[in-house]
Amino acid sequence: MDYFSEGLSRAVALLLALDPETFSAVWATGMVTALALFVSLLLGLPLGFGLGHFRFPGRRGVRLLVDWLLSLPTVVIGLIVYAFLTSRGPLGEWGLLFTIPGMAMGLTLLGLPIVISMTATAVESTDSRLTDAVLSLGADRWQLLLATLIEARFAMALAAATAFGRIVSEIGIAMMVGGNIKYQTRTITTAIALETGKGEFATGIALGIILMVVALVVNLLVGLLRGRSNGEQGGSGGLGVGGGA
Repeated sequence: MDYFSEGLSRAVALLLALDPETFSAVWATGMVTALALFVSLLLGLPLGFGLGHFRFPGRRGVRLLVDWLLSLPTVVIGLIVYAFLTSRGPLGEWGLLFTIPGMAMGLTLLGLPIVISMTATAVESTDSRLTDAVLSLGADRWQLLLATLIEARFAMALAAATAFGRIVSEIGIAMMVGGNIKYQTRTITTAIALETGKGEFATGIALGIILMVVALVVNLLVGLLRGRSNGEQGGSGGLGVGGGA
């Protein structure tokens, strides 16, 4: 217990002193997470919306592919990205291995299926009476699409928050593709693993505190968005019943 309390007190001292090594990992984590999340949302939201809203040949196969990517082990994702970015790989000349953009590529492959799947599910779960009501008012297809987008907005934001939580806490992809280079690609999770293994318990605790705060904020946001989404669906249902009466 003394070992833990001493490590905790030293960790607080590192955080208050804005220790450069500790906060370089925070900076790297913020950069790679922002890049990966931005690309995941840029591609995932429209793809997920299209997958949930439109009916087209092969849609079931695409949905199965997305679900399969969700269950793909992160170490396999890291291996695939490493193989592409290594000097002998097809993208080796880009020099992205052991860089922030290279790590972001791997983490995008982790977050993208989450955004696509949750967005598609959110769009599919919109009240069917919304479609009937909008069409009965003489709306065209684009207005129907916009109404569906508005109806699913909180659930889509929930998908973004979930992807963020998964990306920021990933260690395998960050370690394999980033190389855990000090002051460059060392993230919070890789630094915790390294420093704890070296016996630098204080640094591990300091970074763990930051990661726990981030996780707490994400969980609170997810809970808020889930409540808003459920409340909105309940409100829509009540309006639908009242209109029918």
